Order: sequence, then C-alpha cells, then structure tokens
Amino acid sequence: MSRLALLGKVLEGLGLVLVLVGVLLSMRLGLEDESLASMEFELKGLLAGGALFVLGWALERAGRSR
Repeated sequence: MSRLALLGKVLEGLGLVLVLVGVLLSMRLGLEDESLASMEFELKGLLAGGALFVLGWALERAGRSR
C-alpha cells in the first residue's frame, strides 16, 4: 500500500471520528433541551467529517491506481 493510500485511510478514519463526535455532542445537548446548539454541532460534525472522508477516499483511490 502506498503512502498516499495510507494517508487516505487515515483521513477516512478521522472523518468518521468527527462525525461520531458531532453526533454524540448533538445528543448530549439535545438531552439538555438545547436543540439549536445540538443541530449546530451535528451539522458541523457531518460537514467536516464528510469532507475529510471524501478527501481520504479520493487520496486512497489515487494511491491505489499508481
């Protein structure tokens, strides 16, 4: 596995972790009746995590095609 593909895998993992953290923070705030703040954390986690995941996926595919 090339270094580029390995970097892609790491970025994918970090993206998934960011999504999980965003969802967990959202749930915690939602249980405290702070629904707008809850939605904000969830959206930020999904956007940042999704962007990292897609970037990692693209790098992994580029590293494998070499």
